Amino acid sequence: MITNAHVIVGGFPIGSSAGHDMDFARLRVLEMLYRQGVQSTVSNDFAQIGERLANAQLLVTYVAGPYPDDEQSKLIEQWIDQGGKWFALHGTSGGRAKRIDAEGRRRQMVRLAHHDLLGAYFLNHPPVRQFKIKVETPQHPLFKDVPPEIEVQDELYLIEPLGVDQVLMTTELPEDPSPKGFGFHYDKDTSLQPDGKTRVLGTERNIGTGSVCYIALGHTHSPTNNSQPFVDPSVAKDGTTPSTFRGAWDNGAFNQLLENVCAWASA
Repeated sequence: MITNAHVIVGGFPIGSSAGHDMDFARLRVLEMLYRQGVQSTVSNDFAQIGERLANAQLLVTYVAGPYPDDEQSKLIEQWIDQGGKWFALHGTSGGRAKRIDAEGRRRQMVRLAHHDLLGAYFLNHPPVRQFKIKVETPQHPLFKDVPPEIEVQDELYLIEPLGVDQVLMTTELPEDPSPKGFGFHYDKDTSLQPDGKTRVLGTERNIGTGSVCYIALGHTHSPTNNSQPFVDPSVAKDGTTPSTFRGAWDNGAFNQLLENVCAWASA
């Protein structure tokens, strides 16, 4: 039975939205935990993570920028090894990006220790689009009462899976449709699987008696923090970005998945 959780939601630098409606995501996660009788602590980044996790059985993260450094990653790994469960969403697979041109407009994600711990490394995402997701592990506790196929509007993350024990969700996207200069630069599309069309959107790594699950879904913004220049025609025919976007958060299957997090963490 999960009684205590630590929730990390925030952008970089501290207080920044980093293009996401952090307050909305934070409230939704906390509401889910509260309904299930879980007492939560909350922070904007991974500072004091050892102390924060001391009495917690569950860690939930939704971040755009903050990431655990090498020492913090070791503390999280030790906690998982002893039975902790880490449920990570969306930008948790990102982190630090380096500038690759003189103007500082193009950036490339830097692979760090926390990516190996998480089991997922973010490369890029095309403009927000509508796409179908296949649940690869319907027997997994996270997918109880979740349909085997899900259709969502979201940022379709291009993720390189790293040493995962289970692939939880996939989609099909043979090529990155991002316009030239859009998003992040990468040297090689390591998210494309050997069949030439599959992309992994959910992973699980087992560490000792605990585990970490990563789900790439969850982009959301409001008029005050929208940074999307345009969207795919599958979302808006003229490409105009909705001023308020909830995407997967308005999707029943995604919300059921969230409701299942505590049961997974208790398993």
